[in-house]
Amino acid sequence: AIFEIIVSEHSYQHSLTVLIDMFKNSKELQMTMTSTERHHLFSNICDVQEASKRFFEDLDMRLQQHPLIQDISDIVEHHASNCFGAYVIYCSNEIYQQRTLERLLNSNTHFKETLKQIQTNSRCGGLPIISFLILPMQRVTRLPLLMDTICQKTNRYRVEYDAATRALKAISKLVKTCNEGARRMERTEQMCTIQTQLHFGKIKAFPLISTSRWLQKSGELTVFVEESGILRKVFGKQSCFLFLFNDVLIVTRKRSEESYTVQDYAMLDQVEVEALESNESPHSPPGKAVSGGTLPRTNSNASLFKINMKKNSAGEMEEIVLATDSESDRARWIHALQENHDDLVNKEGLPQVEITKAYLAKQPDELTLQQADVIVVLQKVDGWYRGERIRDWEMGWFPESCAKEITNRIAVRRNVQRMERLRIETDV
Repeated sequence: AIFEIIVSEHSYQHSLTVLIDMFKNSKELQMTMTSTERHHLFSNICDVQEASKRFFEDLDMRLQQHPLIQDISDIVEHHASNCFGAYVIYCSNEIYQQRTLERLLNSNTHFKETLKQIQTNSRCGGLPIISFLILPMQRVTRLPLLMDTICQKTNRYRVEYDAATRALKAISKLVKTCNEGARRMERTEQMCTIQTQLHFGKIKAFPLISTSRWLQKSGELTVFVEESGILRKVFGKQSCFLFLFNDVLIVTRKRSEESYTVQDYAMLDQVEVEALESNESPHSPPGKAVSGGTLPRTNSNASLFKINMKKNSAGEMEEIVLATDSESDRARWIHALQENHDDLVNKEGLPQVEITKAYLAKQPDELTLQQADVIVVLQKVDGWYRGERIRDWEMGWFPESCAKEITNRIAVRRNVQRMERLRIETDV
């Protein structure tokens, strides 16, 4: 693992040089975008390259001094604690980088054609620009795994073990800071955007923006409403769009892709949720979304659940029956709406999977995964897993298709032990 850190840092540096020489410093590419777009796309990549260069120089010097190198933990700890601040800035810019690249590729033909020409150069190895842009994020999350391997292979009673655990804690703290920076920037921009899209109308306005509030899940669902007929009451179906934050649920009707009319809201501590079968009676209060009686016959593929607002925007009780298109969608909504205690679950004996194909999260409740990540599975529904990643305890949903189950019991037991050990040694 020591030599892997040194060799992979050298390879990483080479790839950063390709990114800067071929893409960032390209006059032709620079002419296709504004200075703001260019800054969002490349951020402080030159500072990241310089930090990597100094790190490798110290590693290489140690190798020259001691060809049979025994320890680099002090070097890793020093750079993680004092020299890698550029990574925090770069990772915090990730959301702007992704959106800028997507916008340029979709709406700037000159940029797209110029980029395509650059990517055909042999120095790029046939790889697209995004493969180079994500390198710093991949590298900074890879270092804790390599340091953990060093810890595992070091005798616990040797002084080198203490040095290795200090280095592991330092690099884990850096990764946590990078993740928090990226998450904070994304949440801030997202909250400001949502605030401008919500229209409260006759509903009492709710002050949405807060540093302690973030979006957990959003999406369009079918809601059943009671309508009066000539001789009897009948059920109708409408669509609604839910915004679920960590402390409040907002029910809206979608007016356009960027505009929503608020119909109701409730603080999460006033919300209860339960799954329903299509022939169940939700027993709603009269005049509410669905009242006593049997629910209408629905599409056999629809999955129903009920939300009970004990105190809504008007201080009244409100019930809503909603339908999703799949069991996994219902499970995800119910889990997001419920207070969960996953941290109290005993991970011993739970199934584990290894990620065979990288996955980029598309919803706030999903987990972005790298190949070879190991996940403890907490729930499996309709082709989706909900799990906890061993290396950093991040939780979320991901498709079953990008993972394979680990069946070796020894490997499963070792992973659980590693998870518990990492909780102690990387407690930052």
